Amino acid sequence: MSRPSFTEALNTRPWLLADGATGTNYFQMGLESGDAPEMWNFEHPGKVRDLHKRFIAAGADIVLTNSFGGNRHRLKLHNAQDQVREINIAAAKNARAEADAAGRAVYVAGSMGPTGEIFEPVGTFSYADGVVAFEEQGKALKEGGADVLWIETMSSEEELRAAVEGASKAGLPIVTTMSFDTNGRTMMGITPHAFGKLTNDLAVMPAAIGANCGTGASELVATVMGIVEERPDAIVVAKGNCGIPQYHDGHIHYSGTPELMADYARIAFDAGARIIGGCCGTSPDHLASMRKALEGHSKGAAPSIAYVEEKLGAVSQLAKGVDTAAAGAAKRERRRT
Repeated sequence: MSRPSFTEALNTRPWLLADGATGTNYFQMGLESGDAPEMWNFEHPGKVRDLHKRFIAAGADIVLTNSFGGNRHRLKLHNAQDQVREINIAAAKNARAEADAAGRAVYVAGSMGPTGEIFEPVGTFSYADGVVAFEEQGKALKEGGADVLWIETMSSEEELRAAVEGASKAGLPIVTTMSFDTNGRTMMGITPHAFGKLTNDLAVMPAAIGANCGTGASELVATVMGIVEERPDAIVVAKGNCGIPQYHDGHIHYSGTPELMADYARIAFDAGARIIGGCCGTSPDHLASMRKALEGHSKGAAPSIAYVEEKLGAVSQLAKGVDTAAAGAAKRERRRT
C-alpha cells in the first residue's frame, strides 16, 4: 500500500493518534516484575504483535516498538548487552508486521528510552558513550523497519543531546519527549520552557517534540502549554499517563477512565498538541475513546490552567507560574549573603 511518509503525514494531518502503554499492558498479559519486556520480542512475539494489533484496531496512527530499554546499558541489567541489534530489529519487525496489515497508514516509531546512566558533569557517564549507544539502537530499529525514531522519557539535557545526535546517524526523522514528573520539571530540573528552548539547538531538528509519562493527564497538558508557548512553530507531542497510579491488592492501577482520556485528548489538541497518545495505564479501550473524541472535535481556543484543573485534575505550582524551586534557591542564597 502506498502511503505518505511520516513527515508528510505530520504536515498534512491535523492530528495523529499515538498508541498507549506497553509495560502496564504487558503486566496484564503475564510479564513479571523485573523481567525485560524487550525479550518478549523473541519469547512472546505473538503477545507483542497482539498489543500492537489492538492499539491499531483502537485507532492508533503510530505504534511504538517494544524497545524502550533496548540500548546496551539497560540491556546489561539482563546480560543482553550483546543482543542490541537482534532485539531492536525484532521489535521493529513485530510492529511493522501489524502496521502493514492495517489497511491504512500506520507508522512504526522506534522507541528509545534512557540509558539509566547519569551523564557528566553530574555523573560519570560520557557524552560520547551515550552517542554510540543511541546510534547502535537507532540503526537497528531502522533496519527492522521503523519509520521514525522516538526518543522518550528523557530527563537530562546531556542525555537528550546524546540521544538525538546518536539517533540522527540512522537517517530517520526523530521525535523526542521528556518526562516532567518533579513539580513540573524533569527529574534533572528542566522546565517545559527550557526544553522547548534547547530543542532549537540540537544536532538535528526533531520532527516533533513534547512530553510523555509524568504525573497524570492534567500536568501533561500543562506541560504541553509551556512547550507550545516557547516553541509555537513546533509539532508537539502529548503522551500522558492514564490518570494517577494507585496501589490496590498488590498491583498498580491507573485512575483514568475512557471518559477522562477523551477529555484529555480534546484538551491536549486545543492546547496545541498535534500528536496525542497515552502512556502508563492507557489501554486499547482508552485509546478508542480518545480516537472517537478527536474525530468528533473541532479545535477550540487554548484552554486555561483553571479549565485543565477542572476537567482533568490538579497541576503543579510551576504550571500556575509559581516557581517554588527558583524561589527556594533565591531564599537560600539570601541567607548566605
